Amino acid sequence: MISLASETQPQMAKPSHPPETQPPETIVFRSRLPDITISNHLPLHSYCFEKLPETSDAPCLIAATTGKIYTFSETHLLCRKAAAGFSKLGIGHGDVVMVLLQNAPEFVFTFMGASMLGAVTTTANPFCTPADIFKQIKASGAKLVVTQSAHVDKLRRGDEGFPKIGDGLTVVTTDEPSEDCMSFWEVLDSDETAVPDVTIDPEDPVALPFSSGTTGLPKGVLLTHKSIVSSISQQVDGENPNVYLNRDDVVLCVLPLFHIFALNSALLCSLRTGAATMLMPKFEIRTMLEGIQRHRVSVAAVVPPLVLALAKNQMIENYDLSSMRIILSGAAPLGKELEDALRIRVPRAILGQGYGMTEAGPVLSMCPAFAKHPTSVKSGSCGIIVRNAEMKVVDPDTGFSLGRNQPGEICIRGPQIMKGYLNDVDATSKTIDVDGWLHTGDIGYVDDDDEVFIVDRVKELIKYKGFQVPPAELESLLLSHPSIADAAVVPQEDEAAGEVPVAFVVPAKDSAISEQAIKEFIAKQVVFYKRLQKIYFVHSIPKSAAGKILRKELKAKLAAASK
Repeated sequence: MISLASETQPQMAKPSHPPETQPPETIVFRSRLPDITISNHLPLHSYCFEKLPETSDAPCLIAATTGKIYTFSETHLLCRKAAAGFSKLGIGHGDVVMVLLQNAPEFVFTFMGASMLGAVTTTANPFCTPADIFKQIKASGAKLVVTQSAHVDKLRRGDEGFPKIGDGLTVVTTDEPSEDCMSFWEVLDSDETAVPDVTIDPEDPVALPFSSGTTGLPKGVLLTHKSIVSSISQQVDGENPNVYLNRDDVVLCVLPLFHIFALNSALLCSLRTGAATMLMPKFEIRTMLEGIQRHRVSVAAVVPPLVLALAKNQMIENYDLSSMRIILSGAAPLGKELEDALRIRVPRAILGQGYGMTEAGPVLSMCPAFAKHPTSVKSGSCGIIVRNAEMKVVDPDTGFSLGRNQPGEICIRGPQIMKGYLNDVDATSKTIDVDGWLHTGDIGYVDDDDEVFIVDRVKELIKYKGFQVPPAELESLLLSHPSIADAAVVPQEDEAAGEVPVAFVVPAKDSAISEQAIKEFIAKQVVFYKRLQKIYFVHSIPKSAAGKILRKELKAKLAAASK
């Protein structure tokens, strides 16, 4: 069970400055849209299903692989049944449930059912290694895992200190039941009226995704009922919302729900609005295009690699995509050439970018072209700041506030940001300062029209098709190899993936280790998107006097080599 006592955000002493270097007045940027009233006193499930009387018979979830459609009333009923079933298994307020699934209706039933109990859902990629999954189970304290039978073997570990199936860990499978697991449909065979009456505080956690923040290894991000409700509301509530979804929309959800972008901006925003969500377990271009055509998908949340597929795959010519009216790209920057190429392919759709970070709830800014009355935005713009939030730009070296058109570190403050990192006071204090500003580690600026632009990163994360790859994790694995004396991992630009991880390696004395051997050594220990794409052998790794890797020098070498 998550203990809230350990999550109190620490207080930090404000830095003092000599009189001649007193910081200038803080310049705060806000949305050019008016603030709205946010119902963040409601639990997440109550907020998302608040309009159920009006939407009960409307399509809610569409399983793309089977074509099965669940109405809002059916979805709500199955979420309540899941809550009742989990309660019988001993899950209650503050307990943690892990969802180890690709996109599927059962993901939704589990997440919302856990919310109804005051429980917390931690999401994980089912294709992660057993070691990564168990680290998250142990860190989060998960008591129950919902997954598919194909992934159960990853949970059958006998390592000391890890929970075992049937001994502190309950596993529920959504397809074929295993001998030591329970069937999800057995869980749903519960009386929906048996959901216990639970008092949920708006500050109670409801989601616990794991993120690497600005640097380092993955940490649990505590997102509360208040923070997620606030984020959804900033996007879709009010008379003039940033993203104008309506009840006639069908939203494509092909990005994984175990990432906060899809969970928040596709699924939860749709539930709140009364729009339908088409769930795809994985990206496959033909299946996606068939689904868009068959179900008249009108809104798509995508990442640049998906934009690339839509813009360049000739198969698109064989399908009717005229229903598409909004394409929102996030997770990584989208170049102008790719924007223009997609507009040619889907000319009727409004294309725009958003900017987010798990710790920020996750959305910081969105393209105002999604508002009721679209406005033009500049190429490369991440749109305008979400409503009911404040943004500032600071000099990374001095921490002083900067004005318009001056690049610096983006900071955000508002009801949507995380409560903190799970059981990590130090990391929390380094990310959220004493005044409540969350420091993103991204370098950007706000222009004269209140549009946000991201130009660089202070943080070290590598973004592979929107997935986070922390260099520190790969460097630690590399240094564990007896034939490697030193190593550094940096991103290399890639058209299809955006960025790929590559390593600079200093071989140990008298070692004859090969590039292929290093790649295989890493591949055996990490999920596919963390695999090293290239190894560069060097005599030394450039470092500062304090011993910090000078990644800019290594990136400069890659840039020079590519010319």
